[in-house]
Amino acid sequence: MLLTLMTVLAGAPTIATPCYTKAPAAQLAGRASPLDSVSATVGTAAVKVCYGRPKLNNRTAVGGTLAPFGKLWRTGANEPTMIHTSAPIMLGNLRLEAGSYSIYTIPAAGEWAILVNKGTEQWGTAYPEAQELGRTTGAVTATAAPVEQFTMRVTGAALVMEWEKTRVTVPITAAK
Repeated sequence: MLLTLMTVLAGAPTIATPCYTKAPAAQLAGRASPLDSVSATVGTAAVKVCYGRPKLNNRTAVGGTLAPFGKLWRTGANEPTMIHTSAPIMLGNLRLEAGSYSIYTIPAAGEWAILVNKGTEQWGTAYPEAQELGRTTGAVTATAAPVEQFTMRVTGAALVMEWEKTRVTVPITAAK
């Protein structure tokens, strides 16, 4: 199922599309890791990130069994994390044209690898290497307080991921 991306309302760019899911709607309510989304304007682009939100539940996440160091992680739960943009943006040093992409990560203690993929219909940890657009990095810092449930934000200047005691920040800007 591909998403239609953009509508323009009152001059502000928006992405008027539900988040992609392979599960029937009846199964979404009962998920342990609910689907969520965040939206922001980056330059003239409407940007929407859709992701699953796993909880710690007394487990070690970052560097542990949920998001192990040095291993590919789907960056959330269930479907891969998706980023939709209505106009070109830069995610770190990667140019993303208007469209939809999946985001995976390889966690590490000091810096995370951020993998952007053109594949948008895979499930879980299936990673279509042949469709990889490229990689960039995200800086790691500590959060002020523990974050129980994986959380993502898009500011006008960064894509931010937080979980446990870890914050990963990837610059996000309008493409020239």
